[in-house]
Amino acid sequence: IGDFPGHALPGVFFFVIGLWWSTKSILKYVCKKHKQTCYLGSKALFQRLEFLEGIAVVTMTLIGIIGLQFFAGGPHLIIHNESPWKRVLRLQHLTLYFFFGLLGVASILCSTVSSIPVSLIKLMMSNAFFVESFIFYNHTHGREMLDIFVHQLLVLVSFLTGLMAFIEFLTQKNILLELLRSSFVLLQGSWFWQIGFVLFPPGGRTAWDLLDHDNIMLLSVGFCWLYALAFIVIGVLVRTKLERERETIEMQYNKWK
Repeated sequence: IGDFPGHALPGVFFFVIGLWWSTKSILKYVCKKHKQTCYLGSKALFQRLEFLEGIAVVTMTLIGIIGLQFFAGGPHLIIHNESPWKRVLRLQHLTLYFFFGLLGVASILCSTVSSIPVSLIKLMMSNAFFVESFIFYNHTHGREMLDIFVHQLLVLVSFLTGLMAFIEFLTQKNILLELLRSSFVLLQGSWFWQIGFVLFPPGGRTAWDLLDHDNIMLLSVGFCWLYALAFIVIGVLVRTKLERERETIEMQYNKWK
């Protein structure tokens, strides 16, 4: 915590899982439209994917927790040697990883125990992002203006992600809601990297002035462009899958002829 790798690591996790969730939503939509020609539409295969996704999320969580304890000046499980401020800060990050770990466990259980409703995954997902927004809302007491601002934007996007996941929990499957939620997750991943560059510039780069209001205006624009980038990434995924769908339909049509 409190360094560039500590922000880059969750940034990578969020961006990777955002890409996967976008791809999975598009695959489900395409296969639902063409059940007869799409092998990926089988329920058993998607259950296996949910299981592997749960394993991946739990693994990412464990990597984050191990990183907090044993790298970047971690206490190596000797908590009493830390200052009270670092102890509380580290506890906040551990709480975040713990709730995302519960999401991974829920994915594993829902894919292996038939009596557990699949909607539990969306409920635990919304809980994880709501906890994230709550933790970061209370994360910046007494800090400089720019530090508070970049975390406020993180609170906003994590709350919106949790809200989209909760709406998905209440409603039936809707690919637009799923892609919107995935776009927020991609935005979180890129914004974690941006926070790392602002607060802890690597490679001896010039540090940002945390009291300059112009930097807030610049980061506001950057935040919007990163969100646009998330939509571009999803758009490329959608176009790729639709192209493959068109090719599959043409192949089936040529066989019928």
